[in-house]
Amino acid sequence: MAVRLYVYDEDQCDPKKCTGKKLVRFHLAQEIGSLKRTPYGAVVLTPYSKKSISREDREAAEKHGLLVMDMSWNNIETFPRLRNDLRQRSLPYMLAANPVNWGKPLKLSSVEALAASLYIMGYKEQALQALSKFSWGEQFIKLNQEPLDRYSEAETSAEVVRIQFEYVPPEREE
Repeated sequence: MAVRLYVYDEDQCDPKKCTGKKLVRFHLAQEIGSLKRTPYGAVVLTPYSKKSISREDREAAEKHGLLVMDMSWNNIETFPRLRNDLRQRSLPYMLAANPVNWGKPLKLSSVEALAASLYIMGYKEQALQALSKFSWGEQFIKLNQEPLDRYSEAETSAEVVRIQFEYVPPEREE
């Protein structure tokens, strides 16, 4: 079973480089024009959640979908407030492979965020399919192979968070 992917696009990035728009163009994700239209119970990726994406989110993602907020990291302070019925999740420590933020910790593009979430929840083929539309997509998996495999074996958010600290010491966390 595949997870329905959603993109909420704030139109803050270069349309030619926007990975969310490209996923929509290839019919791998559906654009949501208003956060009010987000499916009830969907899993939403947000940098502010204390809970990490994990296998615990599989059922909700299958039933209600996975939403990425396509925004520029330069405007992250304008991240919108989300409804309480949504499962807000952050991503654990990984390095970006996209050309804009290559090698930077946690500065993932929308497709990297969705692919990482899918991979961690156990939807590895769907993750690879989304990344296949980008010349650098396979590099994201190669760059993060060990942590992604370990995160995907963890059963809970707490385990994922614990594992991430083996890759970045707490005092270096951003």
